[in-house]
Parts: sequence; C-alpha cells; structure tokens
Amino acid sequence: MTIFGNKPSEKAEDRWRYQLDQFVNNHQEELAALAWGLFLERGDRDDIMGVDIQPKPHFVHCSREAIEILNRKVDNKIQEILGVVDAHQPEREVLMLGIGNGQLKLILFEPKPSPAICFEQVGEQVSTLLERLEEQLASFIQPVGEETRGRGDAETRG
Repeated sequence: MTIFGNKPSEKAEDRWRYQLDQFVNNHQEELAALAWGLFLERGDRDDIMGVDIQPKPHFVHCSREAIEILNRKVDNKIQEILGVVDAHQPEREVLMLGIGNGQLKLILFEPKPSPAICFEQVGEQVSTLLERLEEQLASFIQPVGEETRGRGDAETRG
C-alpha cells in the first residue's frame, strides 16, 4: 500500500519528489539546523527554505510574498501552501518547498530534538552547513535526463 506518494514515480520528470523525500528523511537533523539558522539570520517566520531542482538542485529563499504572487498567477490553486506557511512554527517544525519541473512539493516535519537544539548539536555556521547540504543534495537528486545520460556515457565507453 502506498501512502501519500512515497513510492517512486514511474515518470522521470516526477522522480525528483521521491528523491527529495529520501534526502529529507536521511538529513532531518541537519535540515532542521539549517532551517533554524536561516530563521535566526532572517528573523521572518513567513519566509521558508526552498529547494529548486533546476538547473542543479540548490537551496533557495521563499518569501510569503513570492508564494502569494505565484498563487495569484495560478488562480489560487496553491492557496493551501499559504495556510501552511501562516501556521508554520519554526521553533518546532521545518517547512520546505520543493520546486521542480513546473511542480511544487511541500515538506513539513517536526524533528526530534527541536530545530534550535539541532542547530546547537550540528555546530556549524549557517553558510558552511548550507554549502555542505547543497553539495549532498546535488549529488543525491538527479534532474530529468541526468540519470540516463550518465549511464549511456558509461555504456558507450565500456
């Protein structure tokens, strides 16, 4: 039984969502630390961390204002995302927005321990943690076409 789309998609253009889920599951403490560190730097609870898959997976800043503008452009089809942003409690939970292939994926989890304690335990500066996680993210998530191109190259060489 598949619950909430945890099974990898058969379509290559949808695979990034499953890969992002797996990355988040494997890096919850570090992502919580990063989210808390960015929250402390920016001080705005209406801003959230995003992951843009193109051209290469990287972290982005998503302001509530930008999400509102996008919501208007898509005839209020992502209104629920604004509700989740409004209810977000950064001291207890991590909220991320995945962006890829014309799709959005909302990720919300409550880490144990809290984001603030995760930040203390990780013990890295925000910039260092961001850079390290971004490198891991880019090697973990393969944008559409990347996974097949690499295999084809290996086959022609061997």
